[in-house]
Amino acid sequence: MGIKNRESNEGSTEALPENDLHVDKLQTSDALSLMLESQAGAIPALQAALPAIEKAANAAYHKLSMTSHGRLIYAGAGTSARIGFQDGAELLPTFSWPKSRIEFLIAGGQLALLGAIENAEDDADAGATDFAKIEAGVDDVVIGLAASGQTPYTLGVMSAAQNAGAITIGIANNPDTPLLKATSYPILLATGGEIIAGSTRLKAGTSQKICLNLISNIIMVKMGFVANGMMVAMVPTNEKLRRRREQIDISLSKHPSINS
Repeated sequence: MGIKNRESNEGSTEALPENDLHVDKLQTSDALSLMLESQAGAIPALQAALPAIEKAANAAYHKLSMTSHGRLIYAGAGTSARIGFQDGAELLPTFSWPKSRIEFLIAGGQLALLGAIENAEDDADAGATDFAKIEAGVDDVVIGLAASGQTPYTLGVMSAAQNAGAITIGIANNPDTPLLKATSYPILLATGGEIIAGSTRLKAGTSQKICLNLISNIIMVKMGFVANGMMVAMVPTNEKLRRRREQIDISLSKHPSINS
């Protein structure tokens, strides 16, 4: 069984799967294979978006390198918010990115990371208000994520960020959507329909996670937190990481980086 020749990465994330692709009617092994093949659809979408990802990452790096206080701000609702939170939270231990230089604007607040907050994503004014509360502006970079490309809360944040002069990066999985039109650096991840219709924690979510990995990691590389392919700024918070820190220091002593 395969879907590679029949599934398109074009169209809406809400598109319905063909009748013979209904995972609820398949044997477990077939359903798992189908889901895995579907997830692979994230990769061509990312490959097509690489030029846009490069432009956004370069703009973000240049902005963040200009000051010692400019922030990387993630905005979203539901699955997209959780993916953004994971990406940003991991920058602190991995690269010693200062906690003061990261923010998360989440529809419904941090409680929404663990459960759905009714109607929170539908409030554009709340997005603008949350942005105003953190007093962000021209020194900051705001990444808005919405698979649909039209989540009101996220649009409210991005509109306020644009007005404040921040660098704005919009990541969406549907083409020609408001989020892509409302940001300076739009990134379309055209993953198309999901194998479970509308469940953007699947292919769309996979593409968003990889996209953020690419952006945040290249920013950290260009900021000088990687040398000889190693996390030279990592925070050793446990025994495993302390051993890794020792290995990094030994390697650098033998093979110094030209950037160190």
